[in-house]
Amino acid sequence: MRTGFSGDRARAGDWAIAVGVAVVLLVTGSSGRLPATSLDLLGCALLVVGGLALAARRRAPVPVLAVTGLCAVGYQAAGFDVPAVAYLFAVYAAVRAGHRVITVAASVAVLAALPLAALASGMHDTGEAFAQARSALEIAWLIAAGAAGEALRQAERRADEAERTREETALRRADEERLRIARELHDSLTHQISIIKVQAEVAVHVARKRGEQVPEALLAIQEASREATRELRATLEALRDDDTTPPRGLDHVPELVERARTIGLDATLTIEGRHHGVPAAVDRTVYRIVQESLTNIARHAGAATASVRIDHHPDILAIRIDDDGKATPDTVPTPGVGLLGMRERVTALGGRLRAEPRGEGGFTVQAELPVDRTS
Repeated sequence: MRTGFSGDRARAGDWAIAVGVAVVLLVTGSSGRLPATSLDLLGCALLVVGGLALAARRRAPVPVLAVTGLCAVGYQAAGFDVPAVAYLFAVYAAVRAGHRVITVAASVAVLAALPLAALASGMHDTGEAFAQARSALEIAWLIAAGAAGEALRQAERRADEAERTREETALRRADEERLRIARELHDSLTHQISIIKVQAEVAVHVARKRGEQVPEALLAIQEASREATRELRATLEALRDDDTTPPRGLDHVPELVERARTIGLDATLTIEGRHHGVPAAVDRTVYRIVQESLTNIARHAGAATASVRIDHHPDILAIRIDDDGKATPDTVPTPGVGLLGMRERVTALGGRLRAEPRGEGGFTVQAELPVDRTS
């Protein structure tokens, strides 16, 4: 409502200025003469049109500049010795809107045409000195109008930049505060949950060592604490991965596969195509997908083998990770934090992700990431 009200006020102000200029021009041009000839009527019409055109100077500054300039030349040729006041307003509006080159070109053309129009109408043939003084005055007024428009444009630009800077600063401070809170929560919660996990595991170990039956509640606490620790670390991993950590990408995928072998998983890596010109975001996403997939296989799949395949195509980079774990087509995978994170990364890059049990058993993760070689 406030925006619409302000817009209505601005339009009303534009019309008030346009009508006022048109009236001033008409009164000035009509003083001392009786509009009887068709040439006089045409001159009066041009005076009115040139003034009323200013009502559209905000929406169409360049067309208004052309209309007011042509009207000024026209009523000068019709014998009306009236200053080009409407054109000055149009120059101010066009420069304020940023059309400096067009305004200068149009003003040069108008300044050249006005003396010719005045001579054609028989005005100012009394001497060269008067014509030169008149031209100098017109140039001065045009420069003043353009300078005023440029000054206001620069002021508005600086105000916009200051407002944008304030917003960016506020957003950065909010992000920093969220990061600080998240890190504190991560440190404190991870510590507390780790204590619960350790105590539960000790209690389970002691009970089994004594040959006692382990209570179901204790086993549930043990498993819940393990899962909570994993999910908490996975959720806040990105927050703790600050700019001081070297970025990891495609070149580090072999390290992930080698690390998976050290924990007893028979992992293989196949890379097809040539790796060059991959955007940094895609590079990091491939690493995260392989990392999260191998981590899930080691923790949950109960698999003996895993294969990682990366195919470089002209416009697509394809990743596929398969395992021979316990997943079957009948099992419905529960989307965890890691899988959701992978899907968000791929979607943000305009790619596609499939994560589902395989028909022959085991689980597969397939991703296709668009590669813009020109970026």
